[in-house]
Amino acid sequence: MSTQQPETTQQPGTTPRSRPIAVVAFGILAGAIVALAALAFLWPVATSEAHDLPVGVVGGQLPQAADLPVESTSYDSRADAVQAIQEREVYGAFVLGAGGPEVLVAGADGPAAVSVLQGIGSRIALAQGAQLTTTDVVPLSADDPTGGGISAMGFPLVLGGIIGGVIISLLVAGVGRRLLALAVYAAVGGVVVALVTGPLLGILGGHFWLEALAIGVGMLGTASTVVGLNALLGASGIGIGAVITMFVANPISGATLPYQFIAGPWGAIGQYFVPGAAASLVREINYFPDASSLHEWIVLLAWILAGVALSLTGHYRSTTPVHLPDSELEQPVGAHEA
Repeated sequence: MSTQQPETTQQPGTTPRSRPIAVVAFGILAGAIVALAALAFLWPVATSEAHDLPVGVVGGQLPQAADLPVESTSYDSRADAVQAIQEREVYGAFVLGAGGPEVLVAGADGPAAVSVLQGIGSRIALAQGAQLTTTDVVPLSADDPTGGGISAMGFPLVLGGIIGGVIISLLVAGVGRRLLALAVYAAVGGVVVALVTGPLLGILGGHFWLEALAIGVGMLGTASTVVGLNALLGASGIGIGAVITMFVANPISGATLPYQFIAGPWGAIGQYFVPGAAASLVREINYFPDASSLHEWIVLLAWILAGVALSLTGHYRSTTPVHLPDSELEQPVGAHEA
């Protein structure tokens, strides 16, 4: 009598017994992704240290023997130094004279730069045996006294751009309709975010429509890139656009502290990505109206146009007709089948 082995069936949704290594590998991969994400966000903070911070000097020179993390420019008068700060050419200035040193700071640039300037000023005052005077020539808003609100503006710009790009990529078909949806999304998103951060929370104020334009253009730069990469590469393009924006460009954007604090050349590189340019533009419009924002507008416009170009390239590539030889067209159906 022969004994028949019972058949084993795999229940739907179960993992085959022969794949435990794959399960472990996926777990390791997921852990590695989380570690890389944490590294991307925490590395700029953990390694932040001022270097070559632009400052002004009036009436003397900074101590040459001290290894100071600044790059100084001489100005003829205190008024010239104040103007340079307001135009965001320098982060602050030292006014040296017989009455004791005075440090001119811009609180709107954030506490990190102010702390460095005050530290240097204290060393100068101690060496001279004088009292240090600190003057904030571009103070923060009374509704955002610590600067936490303006520093946090970078994240909603990044997240808003990614969300807009993903939604339009998944729910809107056709290159014309997608471009129209991007324009509408940027206009509505800019106004809504400006309303929330301006009249509602008081973080921004005084230049509502210009701020709405800057916010909308900032979100459009990211959304346009995500939509364009999706049109060119398919679903993987959405992931690539999100990773570039969130995990590469955002940590080096300098939104929470001056980009000169980011190690190596990465802070300067970050100003050529959407998060860095958008964060700087919003801060300049709100606190530094005399500063030139041409660089930021050019960077954002370049990313928007690049996204549009990717969308058009992906659209026309997928709709290019395939021309077959006449001999192939004249053969009857099934002629190639054995």
